Amino acid sequence: MGTEDTPTTKPDFAARNGWDVGFPRFEDEARPVYVGSSTFGKRPLVEEGAAIGEQHADVAIVGAPFDDAVSHRPGARFGPRAIRDGTYQVGAQSLQLDIDAWRYLDVVDAGDADVVPAWLERGHAMIFDKVLDVAGSGAVPIVLGGDHSITWPSASAVAQAHAPRSIGIVHFDAHADAADASWGVLAGHGTPMRRLIESDAVAGRNFVQVGLRGYWPPQEVLDWMAEQGMRWHLMREIEERGAEAVVDDAIAEALDGPELVYLSVDIDVLDPGMAPGTGTPEPGGLLTRELLRAVRRIVGRVRLAAMDIVEVSPPFDHAEVTAMAAHRVAMEAISALAVRRRNGAPVRFELEA
Repeated sequence: MGTEDTPTTKPDFAARNGWDVGFPRFEDEARPVYVGSSTFGKRPLVEEGAAIGEQHADVAIVGAPFDDAVSHRPGARFGPRAIRDGTYQVGAQSLQLDIDAWRYLDVVDAGDADVVPAWLERGHAMIFDKVLDVAGSGAVPIVLGGDHSITWPSASAVAQAHAPRSIGIVHFDAHADAADASWGVLAGHGTPMRRLIESDAVAGRNFVQVGLRGYWPPQEVLDWMAEQGMRWHLMREIEERGAEAVVDDAIAEALDGPELVYLSVDIDVLDPGMAPGTGTPEPGGLLTRELLRAVRRIVGRVRLAAMDIVEVSPPFDHAEVTAMAAHRVAMEAISALAVRRRNGAPVRFELEA
């Protein structure tokens, strides 16, 4: 091309195509969920406990992307990211509770525990450290798993931040997860509840399980559970008495001594028709609306120390229905905490260093 063919000025393609009219810009939280940051609810990312404490955050989301302890279908390591993304909008106006949680609570995303694959012991140690750091800030940790073995380090960290045996646990699950070992492994996802009781992090009599069904555990595990004073409510009882009556009993049992509750929700407490994306699906479970109502009821009536939501396995999910259910479990808990704040009840903790 000769010099005579070279444009003397650059063309203005924005003007030519009508792109120069000053379109509005949107802040990250106002953009669609698939644009911008991928934190939970597009909440600020604040990873260090000291910073969370300085901010006086009320709730901190913690990811535990770990599934090295599964016994059946893997994939729960992808759960935290799927749960964070498991919504079509980022608003927090709860129609069920008539409250906008973001108006009443400072919620942050604390990022993920520093786990790597194929190193079970290190993974649990990193989860313990991360949850302890967050719980020590005074915020309520909501831990996104991950397989259910993460409850062992997570609840241990919360017990240490407050006081050993100071919390009761309400545990929604199809399975008791109180085996002594799985193929000789003491830290499997079928054993965390036994480890918590044996280590004195939680008293057996303040360990309450809801939704058990199916064909596991064997009788010797049930006998051990009874010896520890554990209490459990089968799906059969929920069918006969209704979920609300059973949840009320579970609250009273968990608080029979402690004043704080750690809520652990294994997504397989739901019927596989409601939550197919999980590692050990068991037919005959709760409906999603029953679980969400139970979470609202529990968090609205107790002092929540922490919670976890586990066993979401995206590779086995269909149309993201399991991840969306887990996301809503977290949002229902956050919304119930917001109601407590609006009513003048405490949410975050002021802990001594």
